[in-house]
Amino acid sequence: MKKNFLHLFGLLLVSGLVLIACAPQAAVEEAPAAAEEAAPAEEAPAEEAPADTTPSCGTEPVVLNAYFETGFDLPFKLAEEFTKQYPNVTWDIKQDQFANLINETPRLLSGDNPPDLIRLPTMVSFAKQGLLMNLDEYAAAFGWDEWPVPQLSQNRVGADGVRGSGSLYAMGLNYSLTGIFYNKEQAAQIGMTEPPATLAEFEDLLAKAKAAGLLPIMQWGSAKSGMGLAFPLQALMASIGDSEPINEWIFQKPGATIDTPSNLEAAQHLEEWIKNGYFPPDINAIEYTDANARFGKGEGVFIFNGDWQNAGYDTDMPGNVGFFLMPPAVEGGAPAAMSAPLTFGIAAKAKNADCAAFFLNWVASDPEARKIDVAVGGSNPGGPADATMPAVAEGSVTNETLAAGVVLGKTGSAMDFIANATSAIFAQGWTPELQKMVAGEQDAAGLLKAVQEEYLRELAE
Repeated sequence: MKKNFLHLFGLLLVSGLVLIACAPQAAVEEAPAAAEEAAPAEEAPAEEAPADTTPSCGTEPVVLNAYFETGFDLPFKLAEEFTKQYPNVTWDIKQDQFANLINETPRLLSGDNPPDLIRLPTMVSFAKQGLLMNLDEYAAAFGWDEWPVPQLSQNRVGADGVRGSGSLYAMGLNYSLTGIFYNKEQAAQIGMTEPPATLAEFEDLLAKAKAAGLLPIMQWGSAKSGMGLAFPLQALMASIGDSEPINEWIFQKPGATIDTPSNLEAAQHLEEWIKNGYFPPDINAIEYTDANARFGKGEGVFIFNGDWQNAGYDTDMPGNVGFFLMPPAVEGGAPAAMSAPLTFGIAAKAKNADCAAFFLNWVASDPEARKIDVAVGGSNPGGPADATMPAVAEGSVTNETLAAGVVLGKTGSAMDFIANATSAIFAQGWTPELQKMVAGEQDAAGLLKAVQEEYLRELAE
């Protein structure tokens, strides 16, 4: 276990080896036999129960140093509930946009006051550089290794630097799912009575929305938030091709490339959507929060996003928002989607590592925390296989995203996010190149080539 945990465990082992002292022997005196009495035996001291060596936040005041992602209420709500249950723990929370976190994380992890808990856009390079804490011993202490394998696999990094197996370097606050949200009233206007079964059917709906004077897809594209067109692009990649090569690229498997024939076809579809005016003309200036607010006010029939936005959509459009997974290109094919943990790690030199690990375990195991995961995060809280799923409000879009997660689990076609492949691929690759595509300065083939070059450049550093 980490330094304080190992020290406690060592003390326990030493104390367990201490022999109980025998009672002192009484002196023998000459006395008549009838008067002889045996000296009463001194009682041996009772053995103390073994101390609980499971990592915790203790009882002394603790201030957890944390970095969260701007625009997502879940970690803040969880932190608030945690302090209610453990009043000795307070928080020093800093926050930033996802794109900025990508650039700032190396500095934060290597600084003089590294975060106890940090939202991780990626982890391989940080694990290889020794900036992230190896969580294997925490996994053993809390029993995480007994949880369903997919929950932890995306956060493992092998000795060869490939994700998917090996030591654990992060945990998820929940297990999110992306897909397509839609405005039910506007969808009905273009004749959508049920989710499309194929990519062709979906594209037909986009054309009908444009012809009806509706914005087909609301999406964000500002560099401050990171280019949101990566969401429909990855959905198209999985619709047209296989999700496994995409995961291999994200996990940095040797020889993997994003520049494949099927991905080129997917990028060409996205390029055509842009040219057809399916996205807002000011997309490159729209930030994440603005896109969701505009969608909530009725701008856009569809939006590609994740279940973490469920609560916001239900608040803005109660009963008027639906969800479906990206349909396959071939009828009868399996739907695919990005589904990944909301990843948080602990700095290798974190001052309160045990408490941070205890918090991560609490998130998935405490009943109140699990309720917050579903109600605020909109996602499966994960945890032990036999953990009870919190009740979901009738008619909420969360019902639909949770049901879609079951479908995705059966197909085995879940992917991590293409923005998580390297520490800077989203900020230095996908975002600028997709912005150029919106501006007519980049085509599908050039997009993939440029991103692959950036990917290889980063791996070579």
